[in-house]
Amino acid sequence: MLELAILGLLQESAMHGYELRKELAAKLGAIRAAISYGSLYPTLRRLQAAGWITEAAETPATAEEIPALTSRRGRVVYKITAEGKERFAELIAQTGPETYEDTGFGVHFAFFARTDQATRLRILEGRRRKIEERREGLRDVLGRAAERLDAYTLELQRHGLDACEREVRWLEELIANERSGLPPQSRPPQTGEEIGPPDTTG
Repeated sequence: MLELAILGLLQESAMHGYELRKELAAKLGAIRAAISYGSLYPTLRRLQAAGWITEAAETPATAEEIPALTSRRGRVVYKITAEGKERFAELIAQTGPETYEDTGFGVHFAFFARTDQATRLRILEGRRRKIEERREGLRDVLGRAAERLDAYTLELQRHGLDACEREVRWLEELIANERSGLPPQSRPPQTGEEIGPPDTTG
């Protein structure tokens, strides 16, 4: 998923590692915590070794971008290659169980503008099935074991169930829009609200 995110961002413009970190945080919103920044540079090296990205000219680093106790040095700028663009197209077209999970779905959804309609629909429908299964599991727990749960655990289970029900409604709206050829209905985020799919990890 990090590979897909990096290649997608580098298609927009060449960036150095610090910029990539900022753009990952902005692009992925609520799911960014699931992607380890500790794996960013190893992934960049692996993509470079595969020939999917390459280094451009270095640019001077500003003082605030240099970690404490390290030397002042230039920043390596990464750009995507033609082979990297082909790899991105291959990754963005993939559908399957990993694209229905929380992180996989979030990363793919972040690049839906560059995904064809048929692929978007397959991923949305697979995600809906995934969340419906999660919802039914929570309903089963609440139906069979509610009396054995303490008040806080019970509230947590109800919160998870509410989140699943909200996401199913959200997905159904997106699927209906896709089938009608309409974009998602935009709305301004509320104060303190993360932009992205509803959190169903409850």
